[in-house]
Amino acid sequence: MVADGVEDEEKWLSAGMAGLQQNAFYMHRALDSNNLKDALKYSTQMLSELRTSKLSPHKYYVLYMKAFDELRKLEIFFKDTISLGFSIVELYELVQHAGNILPRLYLLCTVGSVYVKTKEAPAKDILKDLVEMCRGIQHPLRGLFLRSYLSQVSRDKLPDIGSEYEGDADTVMDAVEFVLQNFTEMNKLWVRMQHQGPVNEKGKREKERNELRDLIGKNLHVLSQIEGVDLDMYKEVVLPRVLEQVVNCKDDLAQYYLMDCIIQVFPDEYHLQSLETLLSVCPQLQPSVDVKTVLSRLMDRLSSYAASGVEVLPEFFQVEAFMKLNNAIHKVIEAQADMPMVGVITLYASLLTFCLQVHPDRLDYVDQILGSCVKELSGREGLDDSKAARQIIALLSAPLEKYKDIDTALKLSNYRCIMEYLNDSMRKEMANIIIQNIMNNKKTISTADKVDGLFELIKGLIKDSDVETPDELEDEFKEEQNSVARLIQMLHSDNHEEMLNIINTVRNHVLMGGAKRLPYTIPPLIFSSLKLARRLEGHDQSVTGEDVSVTPKKIFQIVTQTIDALASIPVPGLALGLYLQCAEAADDCDLEPVAYEFFTQAYILYEEEITDSRAQVTSIHLIIGTLQRMHAFGVENRDALTHKATGYSAKLLKKPDQCRAVYACSHLFWIDDHDNVRDGERVLFCLKRALRIANSVQQMANATRGSSGTASVVLFVEILNKYIYFYEKGVPQITVESIQDLIELIRNELRGDNAKSDAVTDAFFSGTLRYIQFQKDKGGAISDKYKLIAL
Repeated sequence: MVADGVEDEEKWLSAGMAGLQQNAFYMHRALDSNNLKDALKYSTQMLSELRTSKLSPHKYYVLYMKAFDELRKLEIFFKDTISLGFSIVELYELVQHAGNILPRLYLLCTVGSVYVKTKEAPAKDILKDLVEMCRGIQHPLRGLFLRSYLSQVSRDKLPDIGSEYEGDADTVMDAVEFVLQNFTEMNKLWVRMQHQGPVNEKGKREKERNELRDLIGKNLHVLSQIEGVDLDMYKEVVLPRVLEQVVNCKDDLAQYYLMDCIIQVFPDEYHLQSLETLLSVCPQLQPSVDVKTVLSRLMDRLSSYAASGVEVLPEFFQVEAFMKLNNAIHKVIEAQADMPMVGVITLYASLLTFCLQVHPDRLDYVDQILGSCVKELSGREGLDDSKAARQIIALLSAPLEKYKDIDTALKLSNYRCIMEYLNDSMRKEMANIIIQNIMNNKKTISTADKVDGLFELIKGLIKDSDVETPDELEDEFKEEQNSVARLIQMLHSDNHEEMLNIINTVRNHVLMGGAKRLPYTIPPLIFSSLKLARRLEGHDQSVTGEDVSVTPKKIFQIVTQTIDALASIPVPGLALGLYLQCAEAADDCDLEPVAYEFFTQAYILYEEEITDSRAQVTSIHLIIGTLQRMHAFGVENRDALTHKATGYSAKLLKKPDQCRAVYACSHLFWIDDHDNVRDGERVLFCLKRALRIANSVQQMANATRGSSGTASVVLFVEILNKYIYFYEKGVPQITVESIQDLIELIRNELRGDNAKSDAVTDAFFSGTLRYIQFQKDKGGAISDKYKLIAL
């Protein structure tokens, strides 16, 4: 059925176009021969095609535009006719004898346009005559296009300031009156369309009306272009008349469109100076009108005007724009009690944007807006609308973007209250926005109170929710926690006591985060604590006459309790690494007992919790590396810890891992900048033990695979490098002969009948030999030592 209707409409349009073009052809012939009578005859017949009621607005517009083009040619002919001496008054009366009213009025408007240009009569009289006579067409579609034609042909002939048609008898007020009258009649026709036809075609009629709305809006555009319409005339005449029509039409489509037109076409300063009048209409609009969009666009327009320069801001203060907009929003919300929450939040978001642009220094206004939102949200059952949640995020983001400082948001008492109405996912999103704002603006949070407020805002990221994170969102979860970790690093105060308060505040929050989050949030907290401990180095003793409340020992106590929280997860590898970091910090503070205790905790974790072989290898190398850098330990404590580390190394599951860990232990017995740690015998013992383990690797390879493989040879080369290192450092027990023997052993292994060629091992060994040769050729004391090694 729809397809049939479209086809019929196409046929009617084709028939109308054919009739119009045929009569236009004869009209052109009459014009060419200066035959006025025939020109009027065929133009009347041509315009009769516009009498059809069968076309939709879209198709009718196609027909109208063709007729409009032909009428422009006819208008030129009329001008030429008048210039040859024909009376314009007679022509004006002659066209009124056309048989049908619609063609008659089109011709009358065309001749009337020429009549105004001749200036033989006041423009206001002609225009008033035309706009009154157009009332003869009451069919909405035909009447709208007729009046649109009248507006089109008269817009450059209005008696405006500076216009050639301005005179004693013609004033700007006459031009305004003409346009307003035409606008009023067009709006009535447009509204009437909604009430014609069957009820089941209401949607179709709304669509058709939407297609026609620009015809009505053009009148307001013409009004805005009249130079003589100053602010006073706009406030006293134009706006009240237009708004009267808006309210009285009681049509939701017309009200919404016309309010939007007013906002878009008239200057910003006019809106500002007539704000009260414009806003007073909003509560009177139909309940179904989208008032939130109207007001939001008005506020956005005014915000842009305020942003154009500081010189315009006094105008906003003078008219108390903020208070008027705020009151208008309250009235609209009261008048439309069933307004969706998204509409309410959108209104306040636009008001907040306006406030931040006009009154950036008035935080009380910002908090007042947020408080109004909280009041509206508290009166609703729940916030399940995702669009409303998005608007809340936009609302909360606005102060951050404007002030670029989280401190400002923390001063707003209602900021956190609004976040409570977001669901878990939206709360996380807002928390991420807050953190990114801090990161991007490189803002440091320097007091414990502010940190506490901040962590309350971002608690969606630091506390587990009841809903478990799906596996597909695991990467997103990790990124969120990494953001929190980066944030913790930006919390800093130069005051030691305040910094300790910040650490305790963060600790209280993150320890409630749940097992899944602690591995991400505890490490940065530990490192911040250790940074403070190093700043306090030497502050354990009270300064004369002064009680020092913050000491490294106190910090290390807090750190120990914090790391203990990881035991419940468990992540022993992470906890072990943190204990070793703490031991190193305690060593920097020259606190031997504290450092020893941290090592003890690390060893307990290694023995009782770390059972995976790979984790054991990683942990033992961490232990060895950390222990090597320690300087505070006395002989007894160092020997105890070193003995344990060596024992752990020899008990690793895989022989190659044992070998590497044992030769790494050799560094524990010879430290350059530590005179008390230079035991060449123990160094040699570790290296020989590593050689024995490497030999056993070789024997196992021969027994199981029938060849020595490359694993044992690589170990031999690695041990050779350790021999060379300690030989260069001057360890007396490392002799040239031992290095020579090891080189020969490796060569024999690489040349053996059962040896497998391996490019990496060959390159490693060749590089070692090149290093020896380089040192031999270098000259100096080192060169003399290396010259004893024969290659």
